[in-house]
Amino acid sequence: MTTESVDVLVIGAGPSGCVSASYLYNNGVSVKVVEKTKFPRLVVGESLIPRVMDHFAEVGLFPALDAMNFEKKLGARFIRGEEICVFDFSDKYSEGWDWTWQVPRADFDNTLAQEVIKKGVDLEFESEVISVSFEGKNSTTVIKDKDGNLKEIKAKFIIDSSGYGRVLPRLLDLDTPSKLDPHSSIFTHVKDVNRPEGEEGTLISFDILETEVWLWVIPFSNGNTSLGVVGPTTFINSLSDKSNADALRNAIQLSDYYIKRFGNVDFLFEPVKLENYSRSVKKMYGDGFALTGNSSEFLDPVFSSGVAFATESGILAAKLIHKELKGATVDWETEFTGYMKSGIGVFTTYVKEWYTGNLQTLFFHQPENPDVKRKICAVLAGYVWDDTNPFVKKHDNVIKNMAHMINMEKEV
Repeated sequence: MTTESVDVLVIGAGPSGCVSASYLYNNGVSVKVVEKTKFPRLVVGESLIPRVMDHFAEVGLFPALDAMNFEKKLGARFIRGEEICVFDFSDKYSEGWDWTWQVPRADFDNTLAQEVIKKGVDLEFESEVISVSFEGKNSTTVIKDKDGNLKEIKAKFIIDSSGYGRVLPRLLDLDTPSKLDPHSSIFTHVKDVNRPEGEEGTLISFDILETEVWLWVIPFSNGNTSLGVVGPTTFINSLSDKSNADALRNAIQLSDYYIKRFGNVDFLFEPVKLENYSRSVKKMYGDGFALTGNSSEFLDPVFSSGVAFATESGILAAKLIHKELKGATVDWETEFTGYMKSGIGVFTTYVKEWYTGNLQTLFFHQPENPDVKRKICAVLAGYVWDDTNPFVKKHDNVIKNMAHMINMEKEV
């Protein structure tokens, strides 16, 4: 068995892994990335939020992504029957990017990975982690390539960016139940042959079919569109006992807004079902390792926060590791877990209040309150660490309290 030695081993070549590897390489740290699959590959999480742009720009990956001409996402639209609420990222409370992208993740992730390779990072595809052992903070990881050959990788630190593969949570028994109720989704891509001209054809939309059930529509610049339905697992399972395709078609039939556009289009691949997708862990770091992205926490796709938390945790872990490798002391509990949990906590509240209906009450209240809308928009853009925003600082109570006041006014 051959042996390699690096400062940092990154497991997974998705956005989190590429951002962390790029940061480390830029700062002279020896890094190796191992990825179980072959790129390009299908993955969900096609709608980004502006906060991710800070990370791509900081580590030098933005130009390669920008050259791909992905569909620009300037905001998001929420539909409930005849009610419509549109958020414009250029009109938000916090400073930050005013736009991001809607992306086929197969192309997006492959662009990231190829750019990281161009930088000089050693990225090995089709290599699966078999085992990991630690001696203090030093680790020995055994990987198996596509031909069945085994290799040892010795590292001073591991960043687990394996996403739903959840390598270290599985191997180290770190999984724990999510605090969110069980929800599931079914999604596919379609050739958007009925796409309208102009903004209507490119705008990402969330069509609320019931309080806890919604359809996503994410148009891409290549003429295809991602369609998905999300709801309580019991509801998703009740859509059809035949196939995922039949279930998704039945969900589309429930949409008055989109039935004409998507009611009879062909699916480009058999719809994929993600059941009980929310995830959590007992801890986000340990001696010699850190968990980033979906390897640690995944909340819900409703506000497209997945990739943003992946890159936020990826670049933060890389910075703290770099700091530690230079001999500085790092308080991982405060600087990593505490920081990430504060942002995750804000988004968790918004997800919970979405499904209670309280947040929807604020979204669709008329007349609109521009100040409230701008503050909520900053949260939806991913700026959930801005404590000057009361909708961040007081997230535990502000949504339910305002929804209660609105409902009381309606009763009066």
